[in-house]
Amino acid sequence: MKRSPVATTILLLGAAYCLFPVAWVVIASSKSAGELFSTLTLVPSTHLFDNFVDLSTYRGGLYWRWMANTVLYAGVGAAVSTFVSAMFGYALAKFDFPGKSFIFNVMLAGVLVPGVILAIPQYLLLAKVGLTNTYWAVLLPSFISPYGIYLARIFAAAAVPTEILEASRIDGASDWRTFLRVALPMMRTGLVTVFLFQFVAIWNNFMLPYIMLGSDRLYPLTVGLNSLLNQGASQPAMYITVVTGALVSIVPLVLLFLSLQRYWQVDLAAGAVKA
Repeated sequence: MKRSPVATTILLLGAAYCLFPVAWVVIASSKSAGELFSTLTLVPSTHLFDNFVDLSTYRGGLYWRWMANTVLYAGVGAAVSTFVSAMFGYALAKFDFPGKSFIFNVMLAGVLVPGVILAIPQYLLLAKVGLTNTYWAVLLPSFISPYGIYLARIFAAAAVPTEILEASRIDGASDWRTFLRVALPMMRTGLVTVFLFQFVAIWNNFMLPYIMLGSDRLYPLTVGLNSLLNQGASQPAMYITVVTGALVSIVPLVLLFLSLQRYWQVDLAAGAVKA
């Protein structure tokens, strides 16, 4: 295949556009508070370790409490959401029941509704049962993902042959056992994608925990760093702490993508063989 210089140039420019903010965060994290605004250069400094120590010792290590909260919200929320999406998607793809088309259309409508619009109604509902300012206030809304269900339906329809399900039922397996032992393994690579999408969405979510939580001990990284940023107006030194915290918050996402990318490679190879 002949390479196009124009296409290559566009891709390189797009990559530079996406990576430049990350590079700036890495460089800015290495500067002192005084250098951050006085020297607008892309040359790194030598204060990264000192900034990391200041971040770690802030209010007795509160940043790591925020990190642990974020891992809890994103990890548990994404895992439960992926399993729920797999069940709903499998049912929509492989079963016929009254109202199936209506349910699917409602789910598609849910995909089009931004999550920020639902934050206030969710707050009012959880306030009625006394769950605001608790871990459940962030976890419960993340368990259902219309987009995850939509993707799981596509994966189930494409990856799970109906003939294999019928053979499993002939062998005496129940529908639940067939789903767990036959369909779920076949959907694995697709569900990794659902998990990653949901994990990143919860990890970066700001509005929902900002509305739901009142105690800074329950904050995720997004809300916690925002509170530090607000302090920067009166304490400019906090800006460098926010930048360093933002850099550290990227690391788990990078490690997660690197550890799960082999499942995408397997899925792409399987698609090439089928083609």
